[in-house]
Amino acid sequence: MQALFKNIKGDRLIWAIAALLAIFSFLPVYSAASNLAYTGGSGNTFTYFVKHFMHLFLGFAIMYGVHKIPYRYFRGLSMVMIPIVLVLLVITMLQGTTIGGANASRWIQIPFVGMSFQTSTLAAVVLMVYVARYLSKIHDRKVSFIETIIPLWAPVFLVLILILPANFSTTAIIFLMVMMLAFIGGYPIRYLGIILISGVVALALFVTMAKLTTGSLNVKVTTWENRILNYSNNEDTEGDYQIENAKIAIASGGIRGLGPGKSRQKNVLPQSSSDFIFAIIVEEYGLLGGLFLLILYSWLLFRIVIVSQKSDTIFGKLLVLGVGLPIIFQALINMAVAVELFPVTGQTLPLISSGGTSIWMTCLAIGIILSVSAKREQIKEQEINNDNPLEILSETI
Repeated sequence: MQALFKNIKGDRLIWAIAALLAIFSFLPVYSAASNLAYTGGSGNTFTYFVKHFMHLFLGFAIMYGVHKIPYRYFRGLSMVMIPIVLVLLVITMLQGTTIGGANASRWIQIPFVGMSFQTSTLAAVVLMVYVARYLSKIHDRKVSFIETIIPLWAPVFLVLILILPANFSTTAIIFLMVMMLAFIGGYPIRYLGIILISGVVALALFVTMAKLTTGSLNVKVTTWENRILNYSNNEDTEGDYQIENAKIAIASGGIRGLGPGKSRQKNVLPQSSSDFIFAIIVEEYGLLGGLFLLILYSWLLFRIVIVSQKSDTIFGKLLVLGVGLPIIFQALINMAVAVELFPVTGQTLPLISSGGTSIWMTCLAIGIILSVSAKREQIKEQEINNDNPLEILSETI
């Protein structure tokens, strides 16, 4: 065990925050999963506990492995992975899975393993690395909008187009994060305006074409519209049913909560162990539990910014922000949905909610951040080792 800790590099506080979030997640997931266990017929809640443990164990293994890779290699890997991601997204979209008449093909089956994988989460991480690579490449020179269309925006819009039919919220978040990273990376604002207008026009055309069809795509688009309209008009829908039960759970928690495992709304709240786990946490651990999570994510954001600022290259700075900010943004959206500050989106709470793909990709992103911070530590160690021993002796005397 000591040898393992000795080999852990990078920002120790980020390691600690990730570990705290993971450890904290076990009781809420175990508690919320009781509803799934009994409604599913097995009645064995411990199975969900073990499953969540295995997801986290594999996630931290990914984090450990990735943080040992020098972050400069992610430049080339992003270019290799973009075509692979596009192929995976096409395969996922062509599966044609439907749930209740709506297109829900977000997962791809892994052969011989019996597991499913949500390809859009992998696409999001790969795309942010790719965008960071390109922005660092053009950082010191003036570019025209035309010359950035093929190398930068074509892959972005291809990924978004392939994700959009099944997952509007993920598409919107990725687009917003890419725009934010491009702004931070110094991409001309007037060009960003063109991209923003193009994105809105493309979305409007997609919605119009979908409304002209009679298949599952029409059902999906209609669901998006209803969620947004009903949220703004405060009308009763299935989404409002989820929100109302989430607000009841939050109100029941009070300051200190009902206690671990004592949630009542987990029995009626859909997706209580994933999309709405924040409501269960507040019900069982109260306002203090909710604030504890908010502090951890805020602390993680602070460390992400610190690592970015201390990076020795432009690519490192943009890479950390590109893969780190979406984690915080996703967490804030999940919490905002639970308190009805945002329409229902289906976004999980990073490192807390159950679900393998979300945990693995969050750990992948954190591993990349740790790789950048590990490089900074290596540079500092080299500077210390290169110091003149006579100068060090004179300073001590």
